[in-house]
Amino acid sequence: MEQGITEALCERITGCGPDTLTEEVRAHARALVLDGLAVALAGTVQETPPKIIASSVREQGATPVASVLGFGFATSPMLAAYVNGASMHVLDYEPMWLPANHALSTTLPAALAMAEATGADGAALTLAMIKGIEVQGCIREASGQWDPGALKFHPPGLVGPISSAVAAGSILGLDTGQLAHAIGIAASRCGSVLANAGTMTKCTHCGMAASLGLEAAQLAEKGFDANPAIFDDPRGYPAAFFPDLSPGPLLAFGAPYRVTEPGYAIKMYPSQFGTHFTITAGLDIHRQLAEQQLDASAIDRAVLTTPSMPYVDRAAPASGLAGKFSWQYTFACAVLDGAVTMGSFEDDRRFAPDMEALLERLEVTSDPTISGRFDEMHVTARITLANGASLQARTDGPPGSWRAAPLARPAHLAKVRDCLDKVLSPRDRETMIALAQRVDSLEPEELEQLLALACGR
Repeated sequence: MEQGITEALCERITGCGPDTLTEEVRAHARALVLDGLAVALAGTVQETPPKIIASSVREQGATPVASVLGFGFATSPMLAAYVNGASMHVLDYEPMWLPANHALSTTLPAALAMAEATGADGAALTLAMIKGIEVQGCIREASGQWDPGALKFHPPGLVGPISSAVAAGSILGLDTGQLAHAIGIAASRCGSVLANAGTMTKCTHCGMAASLGLEAAQLAEKGFDANPAIFDDPRGYPAAFFPDLSPGPLLAFGAPYRVTEPGYAIKMYPSQFGTHFTITAGLDIHRQLAEQQLDASAIDRAVLTTPSMPYVDRAAPASGLAGKFSWQYTFACAVLDGAVTMGSFEDDRRFAPDMEALLERLEVTSDPTISGRFDEMHVTARITLANGASLQARTDGPPGSWRAAPLARPAHLAKVRDCLDKVLSPRDRETMIALAQRVDSLEPEELEQLLALACGR
């Protein structure tokens, strides 16, 4: 019989061993692990959802073999991946990918939990994470759904369960047949609703994806079955979510890995990535006002011209959290404060008088000719001052993105330290950074030390 897409994909996945990871890929893996752990720890103290989820998980009780980051206890791998995935995504601060997706917070938590539970080393963790990220990128590209404004589902909820199954399956050593069943199980765990962007529930899209994919791998290892041709069946995964899926990009799985090409963007602002364009434009306007010894009170009217992305066109976000998904709010933060930080999305800032006043003078015009692809889009800002003068700014790519200069390592480390300082002492912070910066060569006991620091045990 002719080989199916699912079987061919699983053969490619299981055939990729440590020897396929170049030094460039390993360097990216080190940066990704460091970024993911840092934003997860910050999320545990900066936002409420991880606290609620961790409390619920702790009440359930489970064999304590996998660390819950930031909360000082361990639980089952499945539950740890759930909490840690939610914590890693709750700030919307983890890296962005092409096509748009949250590939790290759905994959790294599963790999960490499974590695700790099985006593794996850093090399196994690294390979698992890279494989999980790779399969997400391949599926997203094969789907043809590049424009975020046209999405019907939140992408990590559709591809994350499969990636976490691949990552956990890599550590468990699933063979090709077992992996096909794990992916089949994970396919029935997929789903997410974009209407929950701006609510506590959104972070669970990543947490549940990490958790349920890990469970799929565990079940497959024990002999649990599913349709082993889930990408081929006429009622399978593509028919449900990606009816135009093209096998070519899917079967391109493997080196050179997507962490190097097309790569990813380290987020320097904790909000939906499209808003990084309006933030960058707003920071430019802030600078121009300062040069004229003016502030935002001098603005009579501001117009943003953006791609069509209805879910981030929020003139008056209902909360600071919802402000993470607002062209208008993020731009106003940048103009008013000259910075956008984790504290920018507190309700006190959202409803401050100067914020309310500027939002009333700000409007968005959607231009259908502007691409919504993050590697092609741009945003412009036109400001009219009370004295009749005008200011303009245009952003073709925020710092570290595909159309901007590469992010300098010191800038990334500054972000990491800012996140870790919310939880760790300076000594523990630097120890954690040092361990994460050689994660691919850590022995099992060193990986355990890294996770103990991140957990708070």
